[in-house]
Amino acid sequence: MDTDTDSNAATNTGSWHLTDDLGDFLTRAGAFLRSRPALHTVPLTVTETLRTRGRSVYGDGALEFGVLERAGEVRAAFFRTPPHWLNITALTPEDADALAARLAALGRRLPGVNAECGTAGAFTEAWQRHTGAAAALRQHQRLYRLGNLTAPGPVPPGRPRVAVESDRERLRRWHDEFGESVGLGTVRGSAEWADARIDSGGITFWEAPDGTPVAMAGTSPRVAGQVRVTTVYTPPHLRGRGYAGAATAEVSRAALAAGADEVLLFTDLANPTSNGLYQRIGYRPVADFEVYDFT
Repeated sequence: MDTDTDSNAATNTGSWHLTDDLGDFLTRAGAFLRSRPALHTVPLTVTETLRTRGRSVYGDGALEFGVLERAGEVRAAFFRTPPHWLNITALTPEDADALAARLAALGRRLPGVNAECGTAGAFTEAWQRHTGAAAALRQHQRLYRLGNLTAPGPVPPGRPRVAVESDRERLRRWHDEFGESVGLGTVRGSAEWADARIDSGGITFWEAPDGTPVAMAGTSPRVAGQVRVTTVYTPPHLRGRGYAGAATAEVSRAALAAGADEVLLFTDLANPTSNGLYQRIGYRPVADFEVYDFT
């Protein structure tokens, strides 16, 4: 996508600046994203990964970014790492309609959208009007922020351990299984993801007393003071024993000890077990998000 701000994008809702250049996007939108680190946790962590590890980590598709500017101020932003969903910060219904109209006029083909509930619904309705596409709700998510960390009890037998190079094959396999289990796929290849997590120390196993990993939990890099817990996974035959809770509590504790101002995580609201677990550990609701598929 060429860098583009054109008169057709400028309305009383502001002007959408579209670009495929990460540096251009961060120059324009970086301060805005950092102004609300919890609500902007996904664009912050994705763009930081792109900045530090290169665009190839999300495949070969052309990156897509947009910044909504009005009266000299940034009001919203979006990014997309094809073939995945469009991710948008909060928009008014009018701004959502303007963005949908703009992308439709450019012939963009979107597989779906991921945003706070009001924004996701407004953009989806607008996209259907402008393109005739059908849409279906794929997932309703809740963003949580850690309050006072409380260790889950009783803590299962075993200990935490940071994943290392010899764990690469297990990480790759569990990453694929995690993507299948959450029903959203993953935005990065399992091998590259495993290498990045090993390099950063970003995955912690909960090990049984005999040293066998029985669950894992990860964290994103710290950006704008926020760290997000990601990829919490226990193989199906080992669930219900407290392993995921123990791993999550450990990575949450480690993030705070390393200086994080906010520790965040997303859950699928269709899974009452995980939502209950995270609240027992000390996580509190921040906002709800929705993921829609377009066909």
